[in-house]
Amino acid sequence: MSISRDLLEKDLYKVLGVPKDATEAEIKKAYRKLAREFHPDANKGDAKAEERFKEISEANDVLSDAKRRKEYDEGRALFGNGGFRPGPGAGGTGSFNFDLSDLFGGSGSTTQGGGQGGGFGGGLGDVFGGLFNRGGGTRVQPRRGQDIESEVTLSFTEAVDGATVPLRMSSQAPCKACSGTGDKNGTPRVCPTCVGTGQVSRGGGGGFSLTDPCVDCKGRGLIAETPCEVCHGSGRAKSSRTMQVRIPPGVTDGQRIRLRGKGAPGERGGPAGDLYVVVHVGKHPVFGRKDANLTVTVPVSFTEAALGGEVKVPTLGGPPVTLKLPPGTPNGRTLRARGKGAVRKDGSRGDLLVTVEVAVPDKSEGKALDALEAYREATADFDPRAELFKAAKGA
Repeated sequence: MSISRDLLEKDLYKVLGVPKDATEAEIKKAYRKLAREFHPDANKGDAKAEERFKEISEANDVLSDAKRRKEYDEGRALFGNGGFRPGPGAGGTGSFNFDLSDLFGGSGSTTQGGGQGGGFGGGLGDVFGGLFNRGGGTRVQPRRGQDIESEVTLSFTEAVDGATVPLRMSSQAPCKACSGTGDKNGTPRVCPTCVGTGQVSRGGGGGFSLTDPCVDCKGRGLIAETPCEVCHGSGRAKSSRTMQVRIPPGVTDGQRIRLRGKGAPGERGGPAGDLYVVVHVGKHPVFGRKDANLTVTVPVSFTEAALGGEVKVPTLGGPPVTLKLPPGTPNGRTLRARGKGAVRKDGSRGDLLVTVEVAVPDKSEGKALDALEAYREATADFDPRAELFKAAKGA
């Protein structure tokens, strides 16, 4: 196992300030933010900041690597809450003696016959007690349903305002033909290899023991004597369903939304998996988007840009707004209409960023042409490229 005991004793998620189900993007974002704050170059001479930076980097090294993160999570689940203790003479390192009463809870469990565990310690008694009901029947472990990933395409407006969309999904569900047992007669037997747990232990080196799904029963804990003809003994069959999914306002193209408990159903009372929805957003012929701000390019005439004035600007799904154009507004200047953008997570709205584009007529004639000729003569001393050549020469 590549995760050291020292790492297992640390809560790396807490170090980065992220939940245990944080996505790779959330972990990366949290790490970058903290790394900038506690980087030694920004905190010269600060020993505490340097130590904090090392902790952040260590946490990121593990959690940003999918394989190491899985090993860390499994190790924490098994031993992270005091479930391992140094063996005699270990000096705090090396191999461990496992206290099974810490791992499985309780002491002095009852055996199938109703007496005490006898030669078994309290921890081992609880292990066997978890496999048998008080009535003597074997009990297999519940299984969590699979996670499902789906995709949905929204219009630009739906992504900004939010929408409820129908989503058709296919997933594994309990087989109706055998009621999820996997056995044609509905009488499967407990897997002798894993004793109904669905898992087997393997040595991980360094005194650690990890668990893997049982190969014989494929993690179910049950083996069908007469396999169901529909699910071939798996107890699961393909099922399709349509769900109304609420997409929150302000989603972006490519965003992955997690809906807890909306995935495939679990087995034997186990919880359902999660549903992950990848959102695709269509383009708008007029509006664009930058985070919570919407963008739009508005043409103005030469006289509006030169003399100033008021211009009407369209908004997404609402009435137009009027913006004041200052005299001498250059081409490409951006104005702001506050609160006319997309919805943020906190419920507030971003702004509408309006970029001015000076529109020039294809041709001028009559009085307009005479006025432009007179304007050119009146502004003959003005050279709009003077600063350009000055800067080029200086460079």
